[in-house]
Amino acid sequence: MSVYDFKARDAKGKEISLSDYKGKVLLIVNTATGCGFTPQYEGLQKLYDKYNEKGLEILDFPCNQFGNQAPGTEDEIVSFCKLNYNVSFKQFAKIDVNGADEHPLYKYLKSVKGGMMCNKIKWNFTKFLVDRNGEVVERYAPTVTPEKIEDRIKELL
Repeated sequence: MSVYDFKARDAKGKEISLSDYKGKVLLIVNTATGCGFTPQYEGLQKLYDKYNEKGLEILDFPCNQFGNQAPGTEDEIVSFCKLNYNVSFKQFAKIDVNGADEHPLYKYLKSVKGGMMCNKIKWNFTKFLVDRNGEVVERYAPTVTPEKIEDRIKELL
């Protein structure tokens, strides 16, 4: 099993197969527009601008499970990200990353790369780095900025 076995709705409601990203390095992030870590969108966009042509894709999964920090519709979230951070990487529909309604992709990601104390996602901007074969190679805490992941991304590219 790999991330390629999953599907998710994008911000426009279209179902996307993650197999569309075969051969790419993926950075999968659960995000929020009203979080203390929201400025990380800037660093994510810089990574995307710098490495997209070399095979990096960033997959943004807004999540409203942590302090109601991702309110609004998908259109509002996309507009906020474009206006404030010029985001051009793939944005998906809001999902749950923990609990009874957690998205199957996140259930899988957490099963492969658990957290420090348990497998739960602790907060928004938890990041999973996936190699070109669809294997989850790293999990990063929300406090780890995109800039600190750059060297590892370059290794995988």
